[in-house]
Amino acid sequence: MAANTPKQKTMESNHKVGTFLSTGLFVIVCGFIAFPLVAGFLGSFRPGSEVVTKGLSLDFKSPLSLNNYKYLFAMFNPNNKDQTALVDSRKYFMWYKNSLVLTITTVILTLLVCYFIAYGLTMYKFKLGGFLFFMVIATMSVPFEILMLPLYQEITVLGIINSNAGVILPGLCAAGTIFFFRQYMTTLPKELLDAARVDGCTEYGISVKIMMPITKPAFASQAIMCAMGSWNNMLWPMMVFRDTSKFTLQIGLNTLLTPYGNNYDLLIAGSMFGILPILVIYLIFNRYLVDGMTSGAVKG
Repeated sequence: MAANTPKQKTMESNHKVGTFLSTGLFVIVCGFIAFPLVAGFLGSFRPGSEVVTKGLSLDFKSPLSLNNYKYLFAMFNPNNKDQTALVDSRKYFMWYKNSLVLTITTVILTLLVCYFIAYGLTMYKFKLGGFLFFMVIATMSVPFEILMLPLYQEITVLGIINSNAGVILPGLCAAGTIFFFRQYMTTLPKELLDAARVDGCTEYGISVKIMMPITKPAFASQAIMCAMGSWNNMLWPMMVFRDTSKFTLQIGLNTLLTPYGNNYDLLIAGSMFGILPILVIYLIFNRYLVDGMTSGAVKG
C-alpha cells in the first residue's frame, strides 16, 4: 500500500484542525445555551429571595433544598396546613392543565389543517394554485403585532372571546407549517397517487392512508415546533382570556409578580416544571426531527 503523499498529509492535518475548531465552537455554543437551563434548575432548589438577591448562578456551595417543590406540590400533601400554599398550588396546576389542553388541541388541529392545505397545493394542479401559495408565503412577512387588533375585533364579533376557540382559530392556518409540508411533499413521488387511483382508492383515502404515513417525519418535526409555539405563547391568550380559571401557565406565572407581593418560590419552581411537556415531546419525536428537517431541503 502506497504511503501518503505530502499533499494527503496536509489535507488530513487540515481536516483534523477543522474538526477540532468546529467541535470547540459547538461546545462553547452549547455552554451558552445550557447555562440558563442549568442555572435555573439549581435556582429552583434555593429560596426565591436568594435568587432575586444574588441572581442565577452555578454556585454549588449554596445549600439546596426541595422546599420550593414541596410548595409547588402542596395540594398533593394531605398533611399540609398552609392554606396559602394550597391555593397557589391549585391555581398552578389549573393553569398547567389549561396549557396542556390548549397545546394538544392546537397541535392536532394545526397539523391536520396545514397538511390538507399543503396537500392540495402540492398534489393538484389548478389555476391560481401558484398565486394562492404565494399569498400563503406573503402572510409570513406580516408581523403579528399588526394583526392583533383586527383579529381581536374578529373574535369579538364571532362571540368566541374568553374561550379556547378564540386562541386557536386565528392561528390555525400557520403559513410556516403549510410551507414546510409543501416543501416536504414536493420530494414525494406522485406516481403513488396514480397507482392508488388505478387500484380504486378514493382521493380521501390517498391523502390519509397513503400520503399521510409517508409524511410522518414532517408531522413529527412540526409537532415540536407547534407545541413550543403554543406552550410558550402568552401575548395572544392574555388578550383573549378574561377569567383567571382559563389562564394558561404563562399568564398565570406572570400574575405571581405584583406590586403587592411576589411569589418567587412558586415562580421559579413552576417555571422549571413547565419545561417538562416540551422536553417529553422532543424526546418522543426526536428520531423523526432530523429526517423531517432535511428531507424537504433538497428535491429529488
